[in-house]
Amino acid sequence: MTVPVSLSPPRRSCLSVPAINQRALDKVHALDCDVVIFDLEDSVFPEKKAEARANLRRFFRETPLAARETVIRINAAASEFRAADIGLILDLRPDALLLPKVEEPQEIRQVASLLATASGDLRLWAMMETPRGILNAAAIAAAGREAGGRLDCFVLGLNDLRKETGVQPEPGRTYLLPWMMQVVLAARAHGLDVIDSVFNHFRDTNGLVAECAQGRAMGFDGKMLIHSAQIAVANDCFGPSPEGVAEAEAIIAAFANPAAQDLNVINMNGQMVERLHLEQAERLVAKARQISERKRTA
Repeated sequence: MTVPVSLSPPRRSCLSVPAINQRALDKVHALDCDVVIFDLEDSVFPEKKAEARANLRRFFRETPLAARETVIRINAAASEFRAADIGLILDLRPDALLLPKVEEPQEIRQVASLLATASGDLRLWAMMETPRGILNAAAIAAAGREAGGRLDCFVLGLNDLRKETGVQPEPGRTYLLPWMMQVVLAARAHGLDVIDSVFNHFRDTNGLVAECAQGRAMGFDGKMLIHSAQIAVANDCFGPSPEGVAEAEAIIAAFANPAAQDLNVINMNGQMVERLHLEQAERLVAKARQISERKRTA
């Protein structure tokens, strides 16, 4: 089996943790999320920004997180805290920097330039959460290639988008769906992952299940979470199912048969399966192995 070289880490569950909350920081080591987003922006009052940065500096140096992607969400471009946040990123070297409220391609280029001295592995993630950002999603995604390929992922932010558009927070997200799909399409056109927005009612398990299923069906790679109680649902919904892995392995085995060597389409149990399905099957099995390895080393 040839694993696609562009395979990204599993991002089923992306837990947002306020950098000011020391108790929450202490707990993340025991959690089964794929990604921890350490937040310096909305969840931290202005007078607490310096303390939050100090918390992260201590966390990364004394108790670094193993086997999970680490992402730090910094403050907005016009914020007085942006320069200090960038300095922290260059010092701590998380896996990625999450930019809030990205609206123009130029912001991706500017931040990539600031990161020019950083390790080549330091990635950029971008929050898509304003009307202008949604309208410019394709141009923003394209700018990621111009910025040395650092842009890696879009994260949808529907709370801010609702606030700025007046769309009500109704179940099913009916009036938001066209904008959500626009972000997914822009991400896929430029090889980015894309993460669904938070579900605010963390005690409503049924609602979370329904929204995760919707996000999965729309093509999202995972979900941004606000509470540890949401992790298991997101992992289950956005992760490969045992049945899906078994089917993928059967497709891989069928194309590995010497009789199928020169075929682009084969018959499997009365269903026509193309080589594009083989590529999808390889990705799914590789993702399942990544998840298993992450859990083993966490």
